[in-house]
Amino acid sequence: MGLKRTPLDAAHQHLGARLIEFGGWQMPLYYTSIVQEHQAVRAAAGLFDVSHMGQIRARGPAAAEFLNGVLTNDLRKLPPGRGQYTLLCNERGGVVDDLYAFRTGPEEYLLITNASRLEADALRLEGRLAGCARRGDVDLENLSDHFGAVAVQGPKSAAFIDACFQPGPRAASGLRKNEIAPLHFMGQSLLVSRTGYTGEDGFEVIAPAQTMVALWNKVLEAGRPFGLKPAGLGARDTLRMEAAFPLYGHELDENTTPLEAGLGAFVALDKGDFTGRAALAGQKAAGPARTLVCFKMAERSAPPRPHYALWSAGAKPERLGEVTSGTQSPTLGVGIGMGYVPPPFAAANTAIAVEIRGRQTPAFVVPRPFYRRS
Repeated sequence: MGLKRTPLDAAHQHLGARLIEFGGWQMPLYYTSIVQEHQAVRAAAGLFDVSHMGQIRARGPAAAEFLNGVLTNDLRKLPPGRGQYTLLCNERGGVVDDLYAFRTGPEEYLLITNASRLEADALRLEGRLAGCARRGDVDLENLSDHFGAVAVQGPKSAAFIDACFQPGPRAASGLRKNEIAPLHFMGQSLLVSRTGYTGEDGFEVIAPAQTMVALWNKVLEAGRPFGLKPAGLGARDTLRMEAAFPLYGHELDENTTPLEAGLGAFVALDKGDFTGRAALAGQKAAGPARTLVCFKMAERSAPPRPHYALWSAGAKPERLGEVTSGTQSPTLGVGIGMGYVPPPFAAANTAIAVEIRGRQTPAFVVPRPFYRRS
């Protein structure tokens, strides 16, 4: 089976993008260079195709009750028009996916899933719904084939985002963090949210697939005077690493819990039962056996990469774990990474080592995130 292609595939090829496989999709890695696109997002703005991410809608009188029984965060905290980061776990507390849940109406929710996890998410949700006493009061639908999406990220994104849509009662620039609202483009209704995966201010636009090329071109036109550049997966990855955001398949998987990953703030153990709650409550009481840390290289070296071994420092080093994500930070000019270590080695400034090309290279644990916008 061939790679899936987003509605913007031809636009990426027209711009000369370097295309790669990602989560079963053909996606742009970069257009000019990863570093240039990274720096554009930090200084001005970048435009990302995120059409590969999934959209699952749940609506009906029991939608909130059903979703609250499978997701870790508490949907009862969401008024219409707001969203929250949350996780879908298995019975062992392992992460099936990390996603965003938006309340798009009084009895309607939209879940934004990772591309590689859409099928697993849909199967798990459908399976849970089949055993739900109020399954007739929940309509669950995978809308991913009908929509595309772009992300506009960077400190200048709010300066031009409103020019991309038809005037209406709401302006995209007036959205608060984690808000979502319907806007219009070319007579079509679309959804605009203000979240982000780069550590910068930014917006996401979910629109009908047939409008995506026109929307892409409109955003490029509106943002060009402000320094907007199209950006690919390479910059998206280095940006999210500087912000210390987890990536599924690296920091998160079905054998890793949110508590180990430092995501306990998004696990509402007090809301009632949900899938994985018993395991997570037990782990919280006992304390995780490992924890995710951020680290910087202590000297100039090749950058850390996934699966490089992490070691304790000292005369008798012991293997602690391995790197889950690593890169040379374009903003900080130093090698940075994340990885799991036993809790005694998780405190800030703890000396560790990364095995790079057969050498245990000095590094040290730092607080997350590596980068925080001013």
